[in-house]
This record gives sequence, C-alpha cells and structure tokens, in this order.
Amino acid sequence: MSRLTLYFGAILTGIGIYFFIDTGSTHPTSLIPVWFGLSLALLGLLANSSDASKRKLYMHIAVTVGLLGFLFPGFMSLKALVKSHSDQLPLAHPSATHEQLLMALLCFIFVLLCVRSFIAARRAGIV
Repeated sequence: MSRLTLYFGAILTGIGIYFFIDTGSTHPTSLIPVWFGLSLALLGLLANSSDASKRKLYMHIAVTVGLLGFLFPGFMSLKALVKSHSDQLPLAHPSATHEQLLMALLCFIFVLLCVRSFIAARRAGIV
C-alpha cells in the first residue's frame, strides 16, 4: 500500500502543477493538490517500514489525508456545479471545478483501495 500511496501522491502533485500552469501561474489555489500529493508521498515513504505498527499508523494517516482530499474538493465542486445549474449560467471557474472534481475522484479511489486493503489485512490475520 505504501507504493500505491506514493503513486497517488505523484499523480496529485502532477495535477496541481498542470492546473497551475494551465491557469497562467496566477492562481496559487490550484496548487492545493500538490500539498495533498506531497503529504501522501511523504506518508507513503514513512509507511515503507518493516515495523508493522508504524506502517499501520502512517497508512491510517494517509487514508485520513485522502478522505479530506475527497470531501473538501468534492463539496466545493458540487457546490459550484449546483450553483451553475440553478442559475443556468456557465461555471464561473471551470478549470478550478474540473481540478476539484479530479482531485476528489482520485482521493475517493485512493480511500476505497486503502479500505479494501485494510479489510483484506484484517481478514488474513496480518493485523
């Protein structure tokens, strides 16, 4: 799971950098996925330990970061989509909404994979 955490961290970092450049490097909020990605990458590195208790701790923290990375951008993008739809206007910041939806989707997938792994480890008696 630590390798998967590193991959998701790298993907989120790449998404943040892409959207920052795509928006003309003027909107620093487009770098929010970078911070989540760097956090996940650091936790993935720390979870790559032979000590099972440290590995569990860091992976549980990583899942919490992933859950926050799903909830907040997901809420913000849905709010923008609902407002746009109810006012029957185009999105005010389509690039930001797309980035938020992409980050929420990736973090949701990460959380699901981690929960699945935790359940499998519990059933296998590893934990």
